[in-house]
Amino acid sequence: MKEQINRVVISGGGTGGHIFPAIAIADEIKRRNPQVDILFVGAEGKMEMERVPKAGYSIEGLPIVGLQRKLTFSNFLLPFKLFNSLLKARRIIKRFKPQLVIGVGGYASGPTLKIAQILGIPTVIQEQNSFPGKTNILLSKKASLICTAYANLEQFFSKEKIKLTGNPVRQELSNIEITKEAALEGFGLSPLHKTVLVIGGSLGAKTLNDSMLKNIEHISNEKLQFIWQCGKGYIDQINESIKDIPTQIKLMPFISKMHAAYAAADIVVSRSGALSVSELCLVGKPVILVPSPNVSEDHQTKNAMALVSVNAALLMRDANVREDLVPALYALVENEEKKMELSRNMKSLAKPNATEDIVDACETLLS
Repeated sequence: MKEQINRVVISGGGTGGHIFPAIAIADEIKRRNPQVDILFVGAEGKMEMERVPKAGYSIEGLPIVGLQRKLTFSNFLLPFKLFNSLLKARRIIKRFKPQLVIGVGGYASGPTLKIAQILGIPTVIQEQNSFPGKTNILLSKKASLICTAYANLEQFFSKEKIKLTGNPVRQELSNIEITKEAALEGFGLSPLHKTVLVIGGSLGAKTLNDSMLKNIEHISNEKLQFIWQCGKGYIDQINESIKDIPTQIKLMPFISKMHAAYAAADIVVSRSGALSVSELCLVGKPVILVPSPNVSEDHQTKNAMALVSVNAALLMRDANVREDLVPALYALVENEEKKMELSRNMKSLAKPNATEDIVDACETLLS
């Protein structure tokens, strides 16, 4: 018999790919039990410290940071920050007394789940990628349950602990109700042109931005229009670069209404973070995936290859984007048969009930 979750800690963050699934899980738990007490634990200074309170949940931050690839003073401080994060996580968990701790990835997830395991509290890992990171592999040894988005992860995790659920996506994407026409109107774009959605993740992607800028004059002379999420750190520079060029571009630092952006799009160009891949499968749009080279274990390439291997997406290496992305984009725009094939295969990979399945498994774990 399933038991209600009344007190739960959800930990992780750093990017939208970790934050939005965490919020989706919290929302489903709260939908089932409105009196539930949910506390998020994130990393100080990271995106979750802003996004989670906006979603209506409390959050506490740990001073944890990640290991930098080059030699920096921050790396010297890492052992001290990790130790302090473990101490603070222990204080938080001892005070809050959760029944369950769920880790969704990101810097804060490691120390939070580690302390919960030391204290004998059941822990759940929500593994979003096709190739797990080292931290989750280590944490899995004492985890109670591992919810995965991809099959065949037995080489990393104990088979008995794995439940294939898929990745939770934002609630508004589960059933997009806005029409394409209304979505285009909302973005100030024309229904007469094909629309390309360019998303480089929640923080933007310099390579994708550079590719767009390099081809901006060519783009402006064609019957294509763009919804371009460029990232907060890039928007001022890009606005300055395109201010004198007549273009059909809706440039945004961050797209809060992703359901409308997907509804408006004919084709998507995207990084292949776990959340992006799960959302793209659900909406079933033809996509060119450009894996980020700046992630651990090159997991974005592995995520992308899971789609490319079944002809559900096209892949372009980050190093080739500046020269090859726009020509590839125009070739796909003209190939109706290929677009239909990609869309059909993409939809076959969708797991629309991922959030519910994860919460079901958590409730069963407590029974």
